[in-house]
Amino acid sequence: MKALLARYAAPCVGLTVFVAALWVLHHALATHHYQDVVAALKRQPGWRLAAACLCTILSYLITTGYDWLALRYIRHPLPWPKVGFAALTSYAISNSVGLSILTSSSLRYRLYSSWGLTAVDIARIVLFTTLTLWLGILTVGGVVLALNPLDPRALPHLAMNSRLLGVLLLIPPVAYLLLGVLRRQPLPVGPWTLPMTRPRLALPQLAVGSLDWVMASAVLYILLPASAKIDFGQVLGVFLVAQLAGLISHVPGGLGVFESLVLLLLKNHLPTAHLLGTLLAYRLIYYLLPLALAALALGLYELRHQKERILWLPRLVGPWAPVFLPQVFALLAFISGAVLLFSAVTPAVETRLAWLEDRIPLSVLEASHFVSSLLGAGLLLLARGLQRRLDAAWLLAVLFLGAGIAASLLKGADYEEAVILTVLLAGLLPSRREFYRRASLLGESFTPGWVATILVVLVCAAWLGIFSYRHVEYSRALWWDFSFGDQGGAPRSLRALVGALGVALFFGVAKLLRPMRFEPNRPGANDLRQAQAIAVAFPRSYAHLALVGDKALLFNENREGFLMYGVAGRAWVAMGDPVAAREEDRRELAWQFRELCGRHGGWPVFYQVHPDHLGLYVELGLTLLKFGEEARVRLTEFSLDGKARKTLRNTVSRLERDGYRFEIVETAVVPDLLPRLRTVSNAWLRGKNAREKGFSLGFYQEDYLRTGPVAIVRHDADIVAFANLWRGGGEELSVDLMRYPPDGPNGLMDYLFLRIMLWGRDQGYAWFSLGMAPLAGLQNRNLAPLWNRFGAMVFGGGEAFYNFRGLHQYKDKFDPRWEARYLATPGGLALPRVLTELTALIAGGVRGVIGK
Repeated sequence: MKALLARYAAPCVGLTVFVAALWVLHHALATHHYQDVVAALKRQPGWRLAAACLCTILSYLITTGYDWLALRYIRHPLPWPKVGFAALTSYAISNSVGLSILTSSSLRYRLYSSWGLTAVDIARIVLFTTLTLWLGILTVGGVVLALNPLDPRALPHLAMNSRLLGVLLLIPPVAYLLLGVLRRQPLPVGPWTLPMTRPRLALPQLAVGSLDWVMASAVLYILLPASAKIDFGQVLGVFLVAQLAGLISHVPGGLGVFESLVLLLLKNHLPTAHLLGTLLAYRLIYYLLPLALAALALGLYELRHQKERILWLPRLVGPWAPVFLPQVFALLAFISGAVLLFSAVTPAVETRLAWLEDRIPLSVLEASHFVSSLLGAGLLLLARGLQRRLDAAWLLAVLFLGAGIAASLLKGADYEEAVILTVLLAGLLPSRREFYRRASLLGESFTPGWVATILVVLVCAAWLGIFSYRHVEYSRALWWDFSFGDQGGAPRSLRALVGALGVALFFGVAKLLRPMRFEPNRPGANDLRQAQAIAVAFPRSYAHLALVGDKALLFNENREGFLMYGVAGRAWVAMGDPVAAREEDRRELAWQFRELCGRHGGWPVFYQVHPDHLGLYVELGLTLLKFGEEARVRLTEFSLDGKARKTLRNTVSRLERDGYRFEIVETAVVPDLLPRLRTVSNAWLRGKNAREKGFSLGFYQEDYLRTGPVAIVRHDADIVAFANLWRGGGEELSVDLMRYPPDGPNGLMDYLFLRIMLWGRDQGYAWFSLGMAPLAGLQNRNLAPLWNRFGAMVFGGGEAFYNFRGLHQYKDKFDPRWEARYLATPGGLALPRVLTELTALIAGGVRGVIGK
């Protein structure tokens, strides 16, 4: 219940604050019309707009100082082009969308992790930059309000106490500086230990944060008309109070909250309509223009593949384009949908309607207007599918954008909207390969943040429609009024709004009526048979772990591939990469698993994944940790000949002289041997003083052993050792259970391994897998990530817990090729808990972790 409340509280609060802000705007504009605001916006002179754009550029350049200082704080400096790209892209996007869709934290993580920074380092950067932002607004706000109080006529209670508020705002920055001077020891903050920021770094931190807010407010000040009799200090105070309220509200970009407070605090200095026109210009220049430029930097890479044309762009943007493009296109599709909706509920330009009246029938105009609202609502919903890389979402978005361009031109010659949609369509068309998931949009989960953001746009569209036609008296006849000119605007707005709400309602009801997705359950007999058919044809032998029956199976839609997983606490752990013949099926299974985890509040984790598929897990937003190495023997090159294999050759000869014989028992005969195999297995467990493990290892279970052939060693007529075989598509051979009695002859396990490998070579298999050596291959170097250094230390000195080095040395005598295997997991503070729950999953519970 706590998790549910935490998940829904912030979006609900943000939506409530936004509705309250619209209510304030509605009453503030009670005596004004939509045309008054449009006229005020058009009166902005060109030089004023150019100066505002220049100040916007300077403001965004200053934000690069946030990351530059943060990297010096963690003592990991990077070249300025990398820092600038990370900072500018992060702030341009996060300023517009806030925390609801794409945050600066996730963008920084994607970039900085690829530049060698650990999850802990990136978390410290995010914490430092967030602190810088808040220190800046508190410092500037405190100084301005203490020296230049707000106008008492606007909000009397707030204005009367603005000096006191200014002093209170200055307390945290002053305390921060004093703490850096007086305290030397790191400061514990929950699980973190943060080093103190010395004044030589804290003072530039306050300066950069303060200058950023001053330049941002200068953009608004420049856009105010000359008739506004107000100095910069007053505008700065109002700006900071409104921005502070927007930040606290968690509404994306402070939309509505910022505008309503500025209107209230400056209503005595400017007509409300003029002020709202200025705020719209500010929103376009400071928020939407940088957002479009950030998206353009990524879209150009897809449109221009030739490096010689733009030499710097592929080098800088190339590695990040596949990661960012779906996110950016999702955001732009959402904005395009909002533009279509807002245009559909507001009046068209009268001169353009008059021009259209002589060229197209009324029915075409009315149909285009109504269709544009449906397309706008559709793009709002498709944005989520684009973010999740759905191929159907890409196709529908392309169709909707094409139709939207035509509808924009036919409903009012709105070429500005058509240009926006064309730019997005031009970026989407060459990016088809980034949208590879074959899944239903109805099956995708919409987070509370997404739902709240869509509702914000719909509520805003409804308010715009009401505000634009508040002078028109409502009657039932309006619904059936079809005409050119201004008199037909209100009916068209009503129909458009109902159409958009109908699309959203239909989509919501369709999702609610879908059958409930399955819960994690153990596979039944039919599922195991299907999994076995897939595993036998799959070239990697680990797929046979599905046949143990202790893991849930997630099949794709056509049941030609599966993913096996287990659940421990919040960790939903997939064993290995998805098992499917086609790459697109593996990708889709991984995304389905992530969606399943999201619906149940779990953390998606992939254990022992292959290096060839690491890009997929980066796209899923996971951290990659090297977890060890798998030993694979190339059977086409393996033999017992030569001086290097003398010891192994002698082991085989000695045991066979003593009467030991190797034999392969086919699947049909295995059930007859199960009682004897049970005896050998029990003796092995007693001799090892161990209990059965699970998940990444098989355990003795008769149904499991019946699924494939078994290699046995006989001494006279008795079975003294056995191993069940995994045969991977005729390419890779491996074993799972290898059991022998504790009183068996020395070298019995080597003999069994050697004979299986020689048999596999004769059968035409290319590889034999000896399994994982956990933590092998990790480097304990000063510049290595923290996980690598810790893993290398445990590998070298952790024999008290597990013989990591001994296991590696044993497998190494067969001269295998060592291949890295990785753990794909949520990073940051989730990692320790994931590792604990993964260990418990493999050990069969906490008892298995403590004991053997």
